[in-house]
Amino acid sequence: MNSNQSRREFCSTAVATIFASATSVRAAEKKYDPGATDTEIKIGQTVPHSGPGSLYGVLGRVGEAYFQMQNEKGGINGRKVKFFTMDDAYSAPKCVEATRRLVEQEEVLALFGSLGTAPQTAVHKYLNSKGVPQLLLNTGASKWNDPKNYKWTMAGLPLYPTEARILAKHVVSVKPNAKVGILYQNDDFGRDFLGPFKQVLATAGSTAKVIMELTYDLTDPTIDSQLINLSKSGADVFYNISTGKASSQSIRKVAELGWKPLQLLSAGSTGRSILSAAGLENATGIVAIRYAKEVGVSRWEKDPDVMAFEELRKKYLPNVDPDNTIAFAGYGQVATMAEILRRCGDDLTRANVLKQASNLNGYHSPYFLDGITYSYTPDDYTPMKTLYISVFNGKDWDISDRPVTE
Repeated sequence: MNSNQSRREFCSTAVATIFASATSVRAAEKKYDPGATDTEIKIGQTVPHSGPGSLYGVLGRVGEAYFQMQNEKGGINGRKVKFFTMDDAYSAPKCVEATRRLVEQEEVLALFGSLGTAPQTAVHKYLNSKGVPQLLLNTGASKWNDPKNYKWTMAGLPLYPTEARILAKHVVSVKPNAKVGILYQNDDFGRDFLGPFKQVLATAGSTAKVIMELTYDLTDPTIDSQLINLSKSGADVFYNISTGKASSQSIRKVAELGWKPLQLLSAGSTGRSILSAAGLENATGIVAIRYAKEVGVSRWEKDPDVMAFEELRKKYLPNVDPDNTIAFAGYGQVATMAEILRRCGDDLTRANVLKQASNLNGYHSPYFLDGITYSYTPDDYTPMKTLYISVFNGKDWDISDRPVTE
């Protein structure tokens, strides 16, 4: 081998080595948007820590506890999570103010687990115009499934129309001549449940019909007058489209009136804390959609996910009741958000956060019943498509053997 050939081979090898090294550096580059650095990830949410929906404030406290636990273990992919849970008092104007602060002052990478159809509607366009992920919303409004026009927003609960249609089909199957009385929250939440339910009754080929529908506002101190009127209407089915305190009040009032209709309740209002406030005996016979496990009941006490939540609660949230299902729901959502961040790796851009969230199809939240997973895809933001009919027996939910679809 002559010296010229040796020099050529050396130079060729050197160039190849440099090129490979440069390519490796580029492949290992970290990508950040506001809210992310080598050491920290900032995320936020708005929930009602005060006001008529304050029992949902525990969602934020669970989020704080979960990320504190994660940070003590080294964070997510080596980064500590700084989590901001802001009080919006279930008020649209306060939600706007809090959300703007999270985006413009705190500069969070993403928001997740925020609550309420009306408050989140108030910031829907704003967050999409800013390209800030609005993920795992604690609302199942149908509007959140619009990846073509509002790709940055994704619901975290079963979509309300899906629930409504399944409940209506159940009514038709068990009471084909039903006379239905409805109480619904006077906002987008209530109307999203109302319309699809009535549509199924109208097209089911039965004589089931709605004979009275009344509304309530979140600011109403009681809903006694509405329940009294519904009980006198002749309705033998009560479709209760309410949340929080109003759900507890209505369940209790139905029992006080001696009215014994078939009661239907939205899944978001079936938490143990809501039913306990109403009196568990008063909730006996209520029909609802189920997709999640519960805490505080013997059926799940040895479940690994429930045990992990209980360990977190005892250490970080001793003032939260062990049967607080809303808290457990928050645990499932924050664990899902942590999974999204883990999947992001070192590409902590808002676009990649959205990409990972919209490809969660098949992921099983620790909150879910066996056999249920998220069904998100980039073209369909339906959170989950497998649900179960269940009946409350006074102590626990008797869950149907087979999942049902709309």
